[in-house]
Amino acid sequence: MKTLSLLAGVLMASALPVHSAQTLYKNYPADVMPALSESGEHLVGVKTVEVTYPEPSMAIDGTMKKRSLTLEVWYPTEAKSEVAVYSDETRSGQVFEIQADAYRDANIKASDKGYPVVVISHGYTGYRTIMYYLGEHLASHGYVVAAIDHTDSTNKEVNFAESPYSGFPSTLLNRSRDQVFTLNAIAAHSFFSGDVDESKAGVIGYSMGGFGAVSTVGGCYAFSNEAAAMFTGVKEPAVVEQMQSALNTCAGGNASTDDVLPAWKAALALAPWGGQHQLFSSESLANIKVPMLYIAGDNDDISGYEGIRWLFENTGNAHSKLLTVKNARHNVAPHPAPAEAYGNEFDIGSYLEPAWDNQKLNAINEHFALALMNCHVKDIAEACDYLAVEGSSDQAPVNGKAPEPWYGFDNRWALGLQMESKEAN
Repeated sequence: MKTLSLLAGVLMASALPVHSAQTLYKNYPADVMPALSESGEHLVGVKTVEVTYPEPSMAIDGTMKKRSLTLEVWYPTEAKSEVAVYSDETRSGQVFEIQADAYRDANIKASDKGYPVVVISHGYTGYRTIMYYLGEHLASHGYVVAAIDHTDSTNKEVNFAESPYSGFPSTLLNRSRDQVFTLNAIAAHSFFSGDVDESKAGVIGYSMGGFGAVSTVGGCYAFSNEAAAMFTGVKEPAVVEQMQSALNTCAGGNASTDDVLPAWKAALALAPWGGQHQLFSSESLANIKVPMLYIAGDNDDISGYEGIRWLFENTGNAHSKLLTVKNARHNVAPHPAPAEAYGNEFDIGSYLEPAWDNQKLNAINEHFALALMNCHVKDIAEACDYLAVEGSSDQAPVNGKAPEPWYGFDNRWALGLQMESKEAN
């Protein structure tokens, strides 16, 4: 009987597609998740878009080259079509497919006011759908959300096992440039242009995406000669100086914080890289006028928690905040690991958190991302209340009585978070 069952299992498995789309999320009761992680009123459409810089852009070696990006764009829709599937690769090249909660190439729902735009930027390496849960979530609440495949910096392009830093120089140069270009590209795209309000935008960046987001809203890079050489691998002094000049820009490759697009109204930096090496001018950070929310694990050993604190403490905007996830390392942003990543630590190590459930982390990100965008991009006053939490979420008893839970969280379900505000310092 056991042999027959095993044989039947083998035959059934052989009949299945090699890469069948998988669902990564469990159906938890709403009460155990933060309030703003609930989906919004809109159905969600999704479209893959190829965009090319209108002019050749500067490469890290100083030459001018054509640069194109692949975007995954989510948006409100009323029309159901084929349910989308996202196909990507792990760091070792294992192909996987994820079942979406969005309709592929559905029509965009017309909007009289225009939907604000949110740009999502992955880490090094990564892919455009690594935070697809945020794209779908924000679109369901009335945003057009464009996530970038950063050329030269994806799992598909970088052989992380044999040449892990091959795409890093391009990543340093292009993260912020790509974010600014993506906002402009969506505003000009024929499918979206009539239904977006490009004057209201937010940016979300994870790790190297956060490194770019800080610059996009006004943090100027401040690479020394030594840092430029270290992070690009260049040794020739004349070329190092050229690299340093190319890197030390602001706001998408511009000269100063004065060049920040006025459209940017909020920025979410998840485990942003660069602060641990102080690769930003502290003066420019102090001049950032856009509200920022930093989210970081207090045991982040990639971006360095103290480096993220340095970014927060030097950010000038009075509405900026730091949400610390206690006992978390660097993987505070990716979707849960696909089945194909479970075969080795090399793959699953870019998804899994040692002490946290990734689905819970995703829900926390959904909650605070929506609060941030609704408060500062859409100017919805009551949304700001969800950001006004302070101190520890743990509800540790005081005089034998547990404090009230954070606003937007049910009793006992906000354990392990700490919020700090510039306004409170």
